[in-house]
Amino acid sequence: MSTLPETVQRVARVAEALGLAVDIREMAESTRTAEEAAAACGCDLGQIVKSLVFCGKASGRPYLLLVSGRNRVNEAAVARHLGEKLTRPDAAYVREVSGFAIGGIPPFGHASDIATSIDQDLLAYDVVWAAAGTPRAVFAVAPQALAAAIGAETIDVGGG
Repeated sequence: MSTLPETVQRVARVAEALGLAVDIREMAESTRTAEEAAAACGCDLGQIVKSLVFCGKASGRPYLLLVSGRNRVNEAAVARHLGEKLTRPDAAYVREVSGFAIGGIPPFGHASDIATSIDQDLLAYDVVWAAAGTPRAVFAVAPQALAAAIGAETIDVGGG
């Protein structure tokens, strides 16, 4: 594992501490977007976990939404659920609170405590693929095990 970037090693250590047995893979091609990740992993677009950081408009508190690659976030509906309007932060804020660059944000192992919600649609799959700290590193995990390990709240990100 020592040949992997430090951010990927951190993800591996945190996964182990959470009791998640994951096999992190560094892909030859980019997995920065959901479409690129699905092609690289050879899976359905819906199996890709998009880790999206939002910021509470009033509190400045970070929120992490783990969203199926097929879905778009209905920000107004999610904001009503969370009890606070959301803003889309800039890349510097995302890196500061998560410790990772956009395109490589994993569902755990962040630089600060981030309230996390998981898209209910991800739970329909036996296996989903998430970023592992860089835009080329990914891992597969059972979504129910992931949600339980990180204490993620299940929500409807589309607001339906």
